[in-house]
Amino acid sequence: MGCKQCTLEPVISLVNNKQTLCRRCFIKYFERKVRRTITQFSMIQKRDHIGVALSGGKDSSALLYLLNNVQKKTGLFQLTALFIDEGITKYRDRTLKFAQEICKQQDVKLLIVSFKNEFDATLDNFVKNSKLTPCTVCGVSRRYLLNKFALKNGFTKLATGHNLDDEAQSILMNLFKNNQSVQARLGPITGLKNHPLFVRRIKPFYFLLEKEVATYAYLHKLLDLHECPYHKQGMREEIRTMLNSFESKYPGTKHGLIGGFMELLPLMKKKYAIEGEIGACEQCGEPSSNRLCKCCVLMETIL
Repeated sequence: MGCKQCTLEPVISLVNNKQTLCRRCFIKYFERKVRRTITQFSMIQKRDHIGVALSGGKDSSALLYLLNNVQKKTGLFQLTALFIDEGITKYRDRTLKFAQEICKQQDVKLLIVSFKNEFDATLDNFVKNSKLTPCTVCGVSRRYLLNKFALKNGFTKLATGHNLDDEAQSILMNLFKNNQSVQARLGPITGLKNHPLFVRRIKPFYFLLEKEVATYAYLHKLLDLHECPYHKQGMREEIRTMLNSFESKYPGTKHGLIGGFMELLPLMKKKYAIEGEIGACEQCGEPSSNRLCKCCVLMETIL
């Protein structure tokens, strides 16, 4: 069976519209969908300084590549990559090298921030001293550093490579944990309200499956196969397996979950936006609705 658009040899079969597409037609479909998402949610404005949270993985690498092409064609915004080095032995050094190569090829400025310099310890050190899962420690610490250095470097938005699969997993995780206030912060643009201490995060790949992002990355030689050694220790991996099983048996499950969530999201944001004032952490000065931010509380328990 050939490509539905031009009859050439297909490289992917799409679930949402039951099409098989060749390389050229798939890239066209993928980039058009990203542009529509950016436009629909007004993710990027003229003179924005967009920071890309680059990890060296397929999603963030593909996002940097695509946004850099848009920037070169339009000149509407400035682009910088921000890399967080958690200090994961035999993993992060490889992905850092890959990220450096991509930024050099794309002629994009790369900023590198390390756990070691900021916390005087690596994620490997933290894991040894904490009963929390590595993903929990990493998530809180990474979000803290991303926002801190996005502010420091004048980013107006922080773009992340989160795809439809990532969001579907997060929705179920928050549902199972009854974290509804956290749930309300999800969506194509994260957060509940604008605040000068928060850099809004945008997700241009929000409506694209992980399979589609991986295919786009592969076709552009941006697919790095190194996996974090901690990724299978968290709840997310089990939910990912469950969702993939449902998607295999009932195609369209993931799109259905996101579609339903998007209908509820405006109501959730309206409800939780009025709860709690955002101030500054007494210890570090970063934004927090409590006396101490989550990162400072975390550091007190594991350092």
